[in-house]
Amino acid sequence: MIPAGAIDCDIHPAVPSVRDLLPHLEPYWREHVQRRGLERDNFETSAYPPGAPINARPDWKPPAGPPGGSLPAMQAHILDPLRPAFAICNVIHGAQMMMSEDLSLALCRGINNWLAAEWLDRDDRLRASIVVPPHSPDLAAEEIERLAGDRRFVQVLLLAMAEIPLGRRMMWPVYRAAERHGLPIGIHAGSTYRHPLSAGGWGSTYLEDYVSFAQGHAAALNSLLAEGVFQKFPDLRVVLIESGVTWLPASMWRFNKTWRGVRAEVPWLNRLPADIVRERVRLTAQPFDAPPDTASLTTILEQLGSEDMLLFATDYPHWHYEGEAALPAGLPADLVRRITLDNPLATYPRLQQETAR
Repeated sequence: MIPAGAIDCDIHPAVPSVRDLLPHLEPYWREHVQRRGLERDNFETSAYPPGAPINARPDWKPPAGPPGGSLPAMQAHILDPLRPAFAICNVIHGAQMMMSEDLSLALCRGINNWLAAEWLDRDDRLRASIVVPPHSPDLAAEEIERLAGDRRFVQVLLLAMAEIPLGRRMMWPVYRAAERHGLPIGIHAGSTYRHPLSAGGWGSTYLEDYVSFAQGHAAALNSLLAEGVFQKFPDLRVVLIESGVTWLPASMWRFNKTWRGVRAEVPWLNRLPADIVRERVRLTAQPFDAPPDTASLTTILEQLGSEDMLLFATDYPHWHYEGEAALPAGLPADLVRRITLDNPLATYPRLQQETAR
């Protein structure tokens, strides 16, 4: 049972059409898009094809448009029945994948303006992540600075798999700007398709791609740790969104074990990597790749080594669970409270400040 007043850390408004972004683009880019006919496409990412059954519950599919494209439908399906205190909007869109960095920024900016005007202004429960162009960190930092004054934006959104590993110093302007404004970095499952999703090359099925998302999160986390991002930015928090959960204990064990033998290579990494992860990294608990029995679930949670790491999320309108059971059965009541309320408040400073008023 999800308690009223929970904080939903991952819901997905969908841009109905690039035409809907036109009023929210700067005049030059509005004309640019129309001259090129780009408004005729919606640039939906193939990481989340709207027609795939896993990406929308049947009763959440609208008669027209993409799942998640209607605020009244979201209110009826999730916000009103679950009564969350806040729900964080994460828009997954091809704007982050454009080869043109300028066009990518323009569309990301249009999405952020559209989110503010069409969603945040119309429902006080909604908060949002800042969509940024990941292949131009300077432009991404510029967009963070532009929106930092709007306290309804509580996070910066990246995809797990991009052109370079996320810990590389090229990316540090993004983390510097996010840390300065108290914004966690949300790393969502997905790719900008500069490289194959699988380490073995390009797959031929969506099934391969989707299963590879957990590997992409593991690689992103490895990069952040090894490159010293958590030491360089001591107040930065990272949220892994739609990564799954059960892969992490084994990954932390392997990173700890290998670090002991090669730590001279990374002198800035002066603590057990798993301790850093438990302190600075959080995971949304949907989809929760939970084992089939409570005893095994308890073992997984013990292996995580912290009750602070999991965050409640419905992942609306994606569909990975039955009915309203967005959390696995068998969790003790005190842990449910931590996952649904205490942990999100500790992770998102802007939400914590609002509830403290």
